[in-house]
Amino acid sequence: MYRPESGIAEEFIDDQEIKDTLAYADANKDNKKLILSIIEKAKKLKGISHREASVLLACEDKELIQKVFDLAIKIKEEFYGNRIVMFAPLYLANYCVNGCTYCPYHYKNKHIRRKKLTQEEIKKEVIALQDMGHKRLALETGEDPVNIPIEYVLESIKTIYSIKHKNGAIRRVNVNIAATTVENYKKLKDVGIGTYILFQETYHKDNYEVLHPTGPKHDYAYHTEAMDRAMTAGIDDVGIGVLFGLDMYRYDFAGLLMHAEHLEAKFGVGPHTISVPRIRPADDIDPDDFENAINDDIFEKIVAILRIAVPYTGIIVSTRETQESRERVLKVGVSQISGASSTSVGGYAEKEKPEDNSAQFEKNDNRTLDEIIGWLMDLGHIPSFCTACYREGRTGDRFMTLVKSGQIANCCAPNALMTLKEYLEDYASDEVKAKGEILIKQELEKIPNPVVKQKATEYIENIHEGKRDFRF
Repeated sequence: MYRPESGIAEEFIDDQEIKDTLAYADANKDNKKLILSIIEKAKKLKGISHREASVLLACEDKELIQKVFDLAIKIKEEFYGNRIVMFAPLYLANYCVNGCTYCPYHYKNKHIRRKKLTQEEIKKEVIALQDMGHKRLALETGEDPVNIPIEYVLESIKTIYSIKHKNGAIRRVNVNIAATTVENYKKLKDVGIGTYILFQETYHKDNYEVLHPTGPKHDYAYHTEAMDRAMTAGIDDVGIGVLFGLDMYRYDFAGLLMHAEHLEAKFGVGPHTISVPRIRPADDIDPDDFENAINDDIFEKIVAILRIAVPYTGIIVSTRETQESRERVLKVGVSQISGASSTSVGGYAEKEKPEDNSAQFEKNDNRTLDEIIGWLMDLGHIPSFCTACYREGRTGDRFMTLVKSGQIANCCAPNALMTLKEYLEDYASDEVKAKGEILIKQELEKIPNPVVKQKATEYIENIHEGKRDFRF
């Protein structure tokens, strides 16, 4: 149970430690010997500390930063190969009692249309998402205990899992809802959520309280300790992140890694994913009002250093980013992206009218899922709709043990190819299907284990014959 006087957040996100870290990084940003030693340490694929990562982030030597990029690419290939996991957000409701100054859902905004999907509307949205080819969703809501109680979220998850349309099915539901109690996290665990996601927004406590002037989210400690409560409740896959642009990016970068270190130390497993959203225009939000926005070069650098700092953790980038920006960060570390997203409440079954605007933010990548799948394959990636680890119980420390040992490759590559084959058979355009068939044939030949290779080939032939949902 959360205790306001616990001081846990202040212990693992220590303001003075972050300030000391940034001072240390500034003092050593030109220390070539130290920087090269950090890079050498990172080559061992065990990660680096928040202090070491902060030194790399402060470094401006182009030659040294290129070494960081090269290593990030190598590490990504080592752990994730060329697979990119696909998902879509589904906004259930945008009622909110908080006063967050960067989000149009804040309770004072009278321009935005407030909506809450009924269970029947959720069914229509899920069918539309299945008809695109999606298998994995991230549920999003505002925070409003009256309009969006935990019971509504639980019922919605059950509804989503129950819908089987043609060959479609949502196989993993990740949940991004406000910080809540251990009891409520246990309820989420019981209905079978995948990853529990919650962004800290900023780890700078004073700035956090200014950005969240009213509402339950104003409580910095309660929000920051949410992952402790979620993992105590048995949710072993959690996803953290900050909204870059709200505070100085180097401060939040260090805080993000300190949070990951805390979870690893306390629970034996760090975050399953880290998200790196940047502030975007929205209904009554102007990013120019925030002085700490980061450009594409810094964004790429952050992703690359995260990849070598936490090599086992998935990194997520959404449709907030442009195609060009996503291409850059996919190369150096990103392992999951959203595709054909709607940031409105619903918006998949029927496109929202301008006068009914309920979007949380504007998108920068508005391509269809099929266009994104084709683009990924053109870049040499395998678009993956795999959810096998979640459904086989390979979560938390069990997942991380397999990743760290390298054994996960025996599952991930064939599972990615099988889910791509499902997409090609059921949803792809002729052009994308042709590209995908060539890619699958090439990638099957790369599977080193002959038994796995033979079994994967058989499963893919079965998928062509109409069968579905094979997995290792």
